[in-house]
Amino acid sequence: MEYIIEMLNITKEFPGIIANDDITLQLKKGEIHALLGENGAGKSTLMSVLFGMYQPEKGVIKKNGAIISIKDPNDANALGIGMVHQHFKLVHNFTVLQNIILGVETTRSGLLKMEEARQKVVALSEKYGLMVDPDAIVEDITVGMQQRVEILKMLYRDNEILIFDEPTAVLTPQEIEELMKIMKDLVTEGKSILFITHKLNEIKAVANRCTVLRKGKYIGTIDVAATSKEEMSEMMVGRKVDLSIHKKPMPQEEIVLEVNKLSIKSKSGSKHAVHNVSFKIRKGEIVCIAGIDGNGQSELVYGLTGLSPMESGQVLINGTDVTKWSIRKKNMAGLSHIPEDRHKDGLILDYNLKENLMLKKYFMPALQKHGFINFKKAKAYAEKLIGQFDIRSGQGVNTIVRSMSGGNQQKAIVARELDMDPEILIAVQPTRGLDVGAIEYIHRQLVEKRDEGKAILLVSLELDEVMNVSDRILVIYEGEIVADVKPEEVTTQELGLYMAGSKRSEVTA
Repeated sequence: MEYIIEMLNITKEFPGIIANDDITLQLKKGEIHALLGENGAGKSTLMSVLFGMYQPEKGVIKKNGAIISIKDPNDANALGIGMVHQHFKLVHNFTVLQNIILGVETTRSGLLKMEEARQKVVALSEKYGLMVDPDAIVEDITVGMQQRVEILKMLYRDNEILIFDEPTAVLTPQEIEELMKIMKDLVTEGKSILFITHKLNEIKAVANRCTVLRKGKYIGTIDVAATSKEEMSEMMVGRKVDLSIHKKPMPQEEIVLEVNKLSIKSKSGSKHAVHNVSFKIRKGEIVCIAGIDGNGQSELVYGLTGLSPMESGQVLINGTDVTKWSIRKKNMAGLSHIPEDRHKDGLILDYNLKENLMLKKYFMPALQKHGFINFKKAKAYAEKLIGQFDIRSGQGVNTIVRSMSGGNQQKAIVARELDMDPEILIAVQPTRGLDVGAIEYIHRQLVEKRDEGKAILLVSLELDEVMNVSDRILVIYEGEIVADVKPEEVTTQELGLYMAGSKRSEVTA
């Protein structure tokens, strides 16, 4: 059997952890090969070894049967291996075209020759249906478009082996569908794809074979068509996973969060990002804000939490007007926030895990005296949360958060925010980029808080999550609430119509 890439018996170690323990992965030419595993199973590490970002302690890599050496990403590119990273590697104030050719510029007598590059980029984007404007500035385009720029970067370098690391973690359902089609087209054109994911639906939709990793070890390689999603998730987590939600009926009387006629200016242009929004959330209720990305959800949450100013309107927690309160004062009044962008708003990446877990409590008597932090107590507090929430890291409380897997970073935020025992929890995309085991866990945590009589505002782009977890759904479109419905009374198709703005209902809070 001719494999285009073989990674044989790869072992990669970091301080305190064996990230890849004797792993073998074989990619056939012209196939989409999925790499499945929980957060922290070693998937990204293995692909980073193939892309030359890490050197393995043991093992060899072969291309078309011959052993190759990949010392850095330039070697990988020269061998035709390209990678789209989970967190994109783009220069935000450059144009799309400048980003694509960065590092492989065509120059003549020291001058950049952009015209040929532009023609090649336009031809590639037409061939693969990646309609991206080469002159757009990267920070002005959507996340889905930024991903297409990353794909064009690989195609521009004539890469034949394409690695996609969690490519759908930040995309809307529509963009995911488009990406799946693009991946199939790439394979038709003779490319071979390695696809890291933990979304079983996506593996079923596009992959031919799938290799499963668990806790750094190789579990097996399966034929996707012949294997059920249940079997795959059990291989990945090591046990059966139950994603069904069990909620006890709650009497919903007391209003915890009340939002009245809230408007927030848009950062770009004169339009309002949020316009005249009102709603109430009661004790023991999970209210979900559903919508296509970019319809004002982020700005609404920024306004409610105090991360950005509100233009007009009022926010009440338990009947107290907190509109003009500082972020810390709102937190102390019972508001917790799991932010959408964990790197920007959720963590200080160069602090260790202990420091990140105590960010909301370091000034309280339990952790300090006369302004001096008691690090012994802080360590005990952090260890309690690490155990309770199963946060996995190489060096425990001393692990620098930047080095942790995305899913474990997310668990750290969830642990810190839930430990505040909030009256109202605002959770934005809390399961984005998480594996089924972690999703099951976080959904249980949310439902547990609800069953304790807490109020939860969930913002999600995943329709399955919206329908499963929420007691009530508010649909946001262009900064306005266009529907207030119960999940049992609405279909996903109807929700889709509301989200696309082609249907409105009389909204009553």
